[in-house]
Formats: sequence, structure tokens, C-alpha cells
Amino acid sequence: MATIRKIIEQMRTEPANVRFTDLRKVCEEFLGPPRQRGTSHLIFRTPWVGDPRINIQRAGDKAKPYQVRQVLKALEKLDEQT
Repeated sequence: MATIRKIIEQMRTEPANVRFTDLRKVCEEFLGPPRQRGTSHLIFRTPWVGDPRINIQRAGDKAKPYQVRQVLKALEKLDEQT
């Protein structure tokens, strides 16, 4: 089982090769539980105004690369706010 730190490093170096379950683990660690369940999309709420959500979905067993990049941007923004 990969640690959050290792997953984030992989997200930065290989966004097209991130497992969906690992991306979900990172989102839950920093953003809390998903708002919507039971569909193919998981929606996570962010604490800022504007577009306050992160939407992720599976592409097979992998995460979609553009969604990995969106999560990385959200993590950077969270880091700036703390």
C-alpha cells in the first residue's frame, strides 16, 4: 500500500499512470469524503470560492490524467492557504 507522499510524487512525475484508488486516497486525505456516491463520478468539495469541487472518475483502473493534474493544483492551492 503506497503512502500519500509516494502517491503525490507519482502524480507529479507520471500523471497518466496513477491508479484511481490512489487518487481517491489522496483526495479523501486532503478534501474529506466524496459528496456523491453510487455513480461513476466522485465529487470532492474544496474550501475556496469559485469552482469549489474536484470531480474524479475511473478510466479503467487508472485515473484520468487531466483529473490528476486538477487534484495537484488543488493541493498546491491548499498548501498556499495554510
